[in-house]
Amino acid sequence: MSTSKELEELKNKRAELEEESRSLDEKEKTMEERLKILEEKLAIQELEDHNQTMLKTVKELESKMGELEKRLKKPFAEPEPFTPSEEQPRPEKPEVTEETLQEEPIESEADVEVTAIEEPMMPQEVEQSEEDQKKQHEKKKRRLF
Repeated sequence: MSTSKELEELKNKRAELEEESRSLDEKEKTMEERLKILEEKLAIQELEDHNQTMLKTVKELESKMGELEKRLKKPFAEPEPFTPSEEQPRPEKPEVTEETLQEEPIESEADVEVTAIEEPMMPQEVEQSEEDQKKQHEKKKRRLF
């Protein structure tokens, strides 16, 4: 092989490698740009999700505030004292003796009726409840980031 032919082949090889290098540089730049675009899209999506969560929380709080304001505007009604119903009159209990204790079964818990009475929350309790909700919300925010 002649030196001029060998030199020409080497120059062609160098030109091919330089072209490949430019092509790889271009590909790297476009991929970096696409990566930045994807990162921005992801950041936007996370912010949208966070905003949706915050909107939901705000709506729940507004709803609770509306309920509490309604309760404040209503006149406070005293609970009626418990009066046994006339449908179930209680028979008078006979005198208890040792003989009657052995004959009569003891009243079980199934025969006892218990009614729960819900007391309205005091303003201090309402404030405390709202503070607890705010603390829980702050903890959730920290977990997101």
